[in-house]
Amino acid sequence: MYQKGFFNLRILTGDVFSANCSLAHCVGADFRMGAGIAVKFRDLFGQVDYLKSQNVEVGGCGVIKVTNPDRYIYYLVTKESSFENDSTYEAMKNSLIAMRDHMLANNVRNVAMPQIGSGLDRMEWDRVVALLHNVFGKYDLDVTIYKYRR
Repeated sequence: MYQKGFFNLRILTGDVFSANCSLAHCVGADFRMGAGIAVKFRDLFGQVDYLKSQNVEVGGCGVIKVTNPDRYIYYLVTKESSFENDSTYEAMKNSLIAMRDHMLANNVRNVAMPQIGSGLDRMEWDRVVALLHNVFGKYDLDVTIYKYRR
């Protein structure tokens, strides 16, 4: 577990979909979600046309609200196309800032996500963790990362 200030970052092994809080993951601006964990997000939460209608650009964050339990699903737009591996750390940081701002505006204190950026996008996990601390470090928020168990 990493801890700095009020921010709490936990890293667990397991299924991110078992978390009873808001969820987040990375997508392309096309919202195709045709590979990796994005497929399961698409199948579980749908609303792809609604996400596309938000016209989120790279560095932004698409958002849907779901109930049972009442929570938000955040779509961190870190690249143009779902089938490219061209996410940048700047786009990741900007997407995380957009998510953080939405969380604060909507009183969301907890979010769970897979190891964003380190799967199909091949980002260095240590750099992503540093971004999480940089973006969330001064806020009373909890982020739980779920490492996939094979």
